[in-house]
Amino acid sequence: MNINALFKYFLRGLLFLVPIAITLYIIIASIQWLDGLIPAIDVPLLGLFIILFVITLCGYLGTTLLAKPIFDIFEDLLTKMPLVNIIYTSLKDLISAFVGDKKKFNKPVLVNINPTIGLQKLGFITQNDLTNIGLPGKVCVYLPHSYNFSGNLFIVAREAVTPVDAPSSDIMKFIISGGVSGMDILDEEEPSVKQIKNV
Repeated sequence: MNINALFKYFLRGLLFLVPIAITLYIIIASIQWLDGLIPAIDVPLLGLFIILFVITLCGYLGTTLLAKPIFDIFEDLLTKMPLVNIIYTSLKDLISAFVGDKKKFNKPVLVNINPTIGLQKLGFITQNDLTNIGLPGKVCVYLPHSYNFSGNLFIVAREAVTPVDAPSSDIMKFIISGGVSGMDILDEEEPSVKQIKNV
């Protein structure tokens, strides 16, 4: 067996083990962090289960007629406090965009950045109408960055965006991975998603 064959096996081993190891590390670190939020409890994972129970209980109570007014009063108080209002409403809207009833990152679009050279970017419409802030005919498009949990908000003309008929989760993976993941759906050669190939 020569050195080149050994090197290829090594690279295959990296390709197989590194994603698994990093994924498990992130999961374990997250569980340990959540479990450590209640330091007085020495039983492993009990703190995590208590946190999950409290979150679920609050979610349930927030829908009952008895507790909902109390939640509303507390939320109203937070929204009236300077600075706290900005932090609270921003975080609530961000979380609602992913797990709420009004999800925001579910409308993938293709944005014409520079039609002259054919430069386009994939993103997600977060607001369909900006008339209320004096921008009729404009939409908000969030353009995530690759290999990063960040992005930019662009305000563009409605005519500059083209809806992409593909699962939003696949589009998000495609963008974040720099175009190397999440596009398995293209193998099916569906006409509705072929337009993504023009990016």
